[in-house]
Amino acid sequence: MKIGKPASSAAGPKAVYHAMEKAFQAMKVNKTFKILGTLNQKGGVDCPGCAWPDPAHRSKLGEYCENGVKAIAEEAIDKNADAAFFAKHSILEMRKQSDYWLGHQGRLTQPMVIRKGETHYSPVDWNTVFETIGSKLKSLPTPDDGIFYTSGRTSNEAAFLYQLFVRIFGTNNMPDCSNMCHESSGVALSHTLGIGKGSVKLEDFYQSELILIFGQNPGTNHPRMLSALKKAKDNGAKIVVINPLKEAGLLSFEDPQTVSGFLGIGAPLADLYLQVRINEDVALVQAIAKKLLERSKNDPSIIDQDFIQGKTDGFEVYRNSLEQIDTGTLISRTGLESDQIEEFVDLVSKRNKIIACWAMGLTQHVNAVDNIQEIVNLLLLKGSIGKPGAGTCPVRGHSNVQGDRTMGIWERPSKEFLDTLASTFKFEPPRKHGVDVVGAIELMHDKPGKVFMSMGGNLLSAAPDTSFTTKALENCAMTIHVSTKLNRSHLHPGEIGFILPCLGRTDIIQEKSGIQKLTVENSMGMVHSTQGNQPARSEYLLSEPHIISQIASRTVGNEIVDWHSLIDNYDNIRDLIAKSVKGFESFNEKLKGNSILELPNGPREGKFTNDIGKARFTINSLPDYQLEEDDLMMMTIRSHDQFNTTIYGMDDRYRGIYGIRTVVLMNKNDISFFNLDLEKPVTLYNEYGGKNRKVEGLTIVPYDIPSKCIATYFPECNELVPLQLKARKSNTPASKSVKVKIIQS
Repeated sequence: MKIGKPASSAAGPKAVYHAMEKAFQAMKVNKTFKILGTLNQKGGVDCPGCAWPDPAHRSKLGEYCENGVKAIAEEAIDKNADAAFFAKHSILEMRKQSDYWLGHQGRLTQPMVIRKGETHYSPVDWNTVFETIGSKLKSLPTPDDGIFYTSGRTSNEAAFLYQLFVRIFGTNNMPDCSNMCHESSGVALSHTLGIGKGSVKLEDFYQSELILIFGQNPGTNHPRMLSALKKAKDNGAKIVVINPLKEAGLLSFEDPQTVSGFLGIGAPLADLYLQVRINEDVALVQAIAKKLLERSKNDPSIIDQDFIQGKTDGFEVYRNSLEQIDTGTLISRTGLESDQIEEFVDLVSKRNKIIACWAMGLTQHVNAVDNIQEIVNLLLLKGSIGKPGAGTCPVRGHSNVQGDRTMGIWERPSKEFLDTLASTFKFEPPRKHGVDVVGAIELMHDKPGKVFMSMGGNLLSAAPDTSFTTKALENCAMTIHVSTKLNRSHLHPGEIGFILPCLGRTDIIQEKSGIQKLTVENSMGMVHSTQGNQPARSEYLLSEPHIISQIASRTVGNEIVDWHSLIDNYDNIRDLIAKSVKGFESFNEKLKGNSILELPNGPREGKFTNDIGKARFTINSLPDYQLEEDDLMMMTIRSHDQFNTTIYGMDDRYRGIYGIRTVVLMNKNDISFFNLDLEKPVTLYNEYGGKNRKVEGLTIVPYDIPSKCIATYFPECNELVPLQLKARKSNTPASKSVKVKIIQS
């Protein structure tokens, strides 16, 4: 373990070094460069990491970032976790290992099974897998006893087939990783603007006058965004960051594709950095809005009166509600100084082309929907939606999480979508809403005997309330994980557990008609192809669409859908998508020549497609929690060597933390207040819903974070996040605002 000084700049030569070090540790040199040469290029491999869009003109030096290279190294690693590996390691032995160790045992190469009472996974042939799963699903008392989870790695083609199979089977139980990240964004944006996606394109960043970045760490989670921010700055934009932690990637960017950046000379990014207290974003935005409205009495041009009158609804009620709130109280809640607030107001007052970006720092709170709706209010005041250089930008964290939802992976499908499925495929899909992630975990925990199928992902490490979620998985009659790598969810199977190895983004998919391509949707609603260039390392590997189709044919038969013809040629899948999903008409034709398909987006064009046909001002509540003198507010975060639940390494280089993940980042004044010894471990604990939770053995790291706020890594501290602590309306686990206490024995 080593604790050093946090970095003040991101990327540059160190990022290149660390990226290539990880790549060469995992893969042969020629293989590394063959994959990276096509990564995020037209017709090449789409990065299995984040969903940041590709620019129109791709860099010949490399259209990828440090953590993109790490994602490739994870997937394309030369090492294999084969039958011999599973024969050597019992499931109990593997439970004692870290998530980092599990992920670095190599690619899964053949189907494996474990039954109740057995100590080791053992090989099983595909036909037995498909027949056993199909037989079990058909034997369930009701289709609602099946739960079908999806991760953001899944392609559009696989996601469409998956939801179609599940609905023909008879349930809407389709929780997905969006339930745990941007579900709050979807709920808020659908209500206020009419679409649960962002309204901007990448090109809007280059035309923007002001970019607001809330609760986001692009230097680690989507580093290619830094290039867009730098270009925006070069074009005259100002950048305001609102985040409890100082993050290196938002302070300065060393562009490794420029001479200065490669020499370690950074370009400053944030013009104003506001370290707001955890979950006080509504208070901050309301304070800004109140001051804008006050200034507009003398200068009406500060707010866009024509836009408000012609395009919005609810402004007068919104303005009246703000007048009832004391500005001083709002500012006090944020923990910021008045002069910082005034500087923010000055920047907003003078600019109308404003983009608001956000990520998990806004979406994982009880009041998460309020957070996002309040930001929409601010943009509406300025008329900053539906014109170039302005709009909403929820930044998705996984490469096709947005595409999964577009394809119909959702426990609450719209009537319009279900009606289209019914008319296209001549069956009556289930209309009753299914369970989301929280509901699925509760259902599996409280009513044993369910079948849980996971298309990618690592639910156990991603979900809150780790002990509760572990029991939920173990209560299942059958667990099925379609995966490329070993993860912790595999180690807590039901009465029978399957691990089904699949081809990844970097792999060649060979079917009867030839080599296949897949498609994904990026964070800004653009759809493009992805095609691997590495031969399958095992004869047993199948693609996700192939696995889904084989299970579907054994479960629901081929009367409604000829599953086998679909996997012979994936163009056939896309033809069905074109008939079923708005915006995908003539899908295959539009993909020719590696073109990019832009999906319909009303707010992008200034057309608001919600129930009232206008952008909606909303009234949003301040968080209502109370911190006692010995309480701290905890948020869980990623390290730099991490993508979601995948742990690339044990270092958090930008925060100066090396060789350890069991840490708590803490304000130095709070360390003194609690009289804590930095040389001794601490325990965090809390009590929600009558259940006591604790995580022991944590190391204190003094850090620049607001008082009474702390940060810990996930999944290590997920145990402290109670399942019932979730966002209103969206049900997203509130992993970013958990009350805890600290003790040192």
